[in-house]
Amino acid sequence: MSLTQGRHEGDAAPRTPAVNAGLPHDETRPADYVFALARIAIGWVFLWAFLDKLFGWGFATPSARAWINGGSPTTGFLKGTTEHAFGGFFSGLAGQAWVDWLFMAGLAGIGAALILGAGMRIAAATGGLLLVFMWAAELPLTTNPFMDEHIIYAIVLAGLALAGAGDTLGIGRWWSGTAIVRRHPVLK
Repeated sequence: MSLTQGRHEGDAAPRTPAVNAGLPHDETRPADYVFALARIAIGWVFLWAFLDKLFGWGFATPSARAWINGGSPTTGFLKGTTEHAFGGFFSGLAGQAWVDWLFMAGLAGIGAALILGAGMRIAAATGGLLLVFMWAAELPLTTNPFMDEHIIYAIVLAGLALAGAGDTLGIGRWWSGTAIVRRHPVLK
């Protein structure tokens, strides 16, 4: 059956997202599971960074520099940008309480939203922004003229939000139906 069969000339084509074109609303394709796993994996990257910086479990953050022990979650990375193009700006932010709180809230919120599959638009936008800032702090890059994992993650986050990746193995479909999200679609 063609897309135009059963319609009169001039009728608008049905507006079905390309991701699920031709599928019933509740049918899931194998690719949807891949996107869901990518969403959960990237969510874990954000959430793990939050947990390790908060508690200092010794992976990237030693216990003595944990946030709960008075350490600054932004100092190590941002102080290390001094020699980079925007080093003066970014190293000046290192250790400021408002930057630490904003960074940690971002890591926790983005990670939780991605793992749950709710608030994907905001998670993708704020996660992408955080990643672009981290990318800019390291310019010029040492291994590539412009591309690194920060940019790739930001692109993937945008794709996950656009693909509705929170609906599979997540609460995205339920979340989208809540009254607050219906009133404020940006929360989708």
